Amino acid sequence: MDISSIHPLMPKNTQSLQELALKISSSSGELAGKLHPKSRQAVEDLLRIVNSYYSNLIEGNSTHPSDIERATLDDYDADTAIRELQLESKAHIRCQSEISELLRQKPNLHVASPDFLCWVHKTFYDQLPNSMRYVTHSETDEGIEVVGGEIRQRGVKVGAHVAPPENLVPDLLQIFENHYNGRVYGSNKIIAAAAAHHRLMWIHPFLDGNGRVARLFTDAYFKTIPLTGYGMWNVSRGLARDRDKYRAMLSVADQKRQGDLDGRGYLSQKRLDEFCEYFLTICVDQIEYMSGLLNLDGLLKRVESYVILRNSQLIPNPLPESYQSLKLEAAPIIKEVILHGELSRGDAAAFSGLKRTGRDILKQLIDEKILVSDMPKGPVRFGLPVSMATWIFPELYPNKNLNL
Repeated sequence: MDISSIHPLMPKNTQSLQELALKISSSSGELAGKLHPKSRQAVEDLLRIVNSYYSNLIEGNSTHPSDIERATLDDYDADTAIRELQLESKAHIRCQSEISELLRQKPNLHVASPDFLCWVHKTFYDQLPNSMRYVTHSETDEGIEVVGGEIRQRGVKVGAHVAPPENLVPDLLQIFENHYNGRVYGSNKIIAAAAAHHRLMWIHPFLDGNGRVARLFTDAYFKTIPLTGYGMWNVSRGLARDRDKYRAMLSVADQKRQGDLDGRGYLSQKRLDEFCEYFLTICVDQIEYMSGLLNLDGLLKRVESYVILRNSQLIPNPLPESYQSLKLEAAPIIKEVILHGELSRGDAAAFSGLKRTGRDILKQLIDEKILVSDMPKGPVRFGLPVSMATWIFPELYPNKNLNL
């Protein structure tokens, strides 16, 4: 094996892949226009938690979004195992946030560069509890420390995949950067996101954490295309919903070329084509799912239904025990804030139609983080806590207490 073994780097430019790429571009853009930008922020903040949940679930670690949300508020479980999974999820969320901030400061950043990939790995690993920074050697049972941001210095095997020798990794990463940062344009950049996702997993540059880094890289790559609307949907949910197929498709794309009709590279052209079509189809499915949830009429109706259920106290846990019944007049406040993006506290309370108790309802909505504000007396915007999202975004993630 040598550095040419990473080829081919792109699937064949087929009509089906171009159609998927164009659909992703147009549908994601339409999704961005469904909500006021301030209300869109609430959805994007929620999806960081959801993305963390599904990305870690792919790795076999399940921490429910309600526990992840608690961790973001420094509320950790007494059980050590649960607490460490909370810390893992919190590290993932912080890493997503730091990536977003870095891209805001440097929109032209080369996210396929080894420097960026190592930075992502280090940012994630440096925040993990110590017990999660080790892998076990398959033959000696030796505990090997995974150093954040450090390219692996030994060979690895994951399932049936024998990763390229460690001495080739730096040169393979340079080829990866040169191609995916500098040689792909237009709608092909969306197709490249799928191909790059697999090729990064194939290189397996780190001793551990490659799956998470690949998914975080893919998120960043979509943002630098730029793909309007990305952040209101993410691909990890789709991959995790059938993680066995995701792993199988990654494994299939690891295959070597099968004869003269299977491209000219070391790896199979046909299998890379199949992986890219699978990956982009997952993207379309997730955009369509979120588009359905964010249809404004339907969203506002579900908000109203949520308030009705809270008013009648028909919603069981996972609501915190301290949560009280919501007055029906809370519904118009929430809906108007969603529509306008942001309202002064006085205007928001006025939409309840109640003079004295309108402010009490507003206070309860703020206390429960259904509405949030950047200042103690500042305007309010939609907050969308996990406990509410369970009911207004059905099937976005499992309801912990209904064992779904």
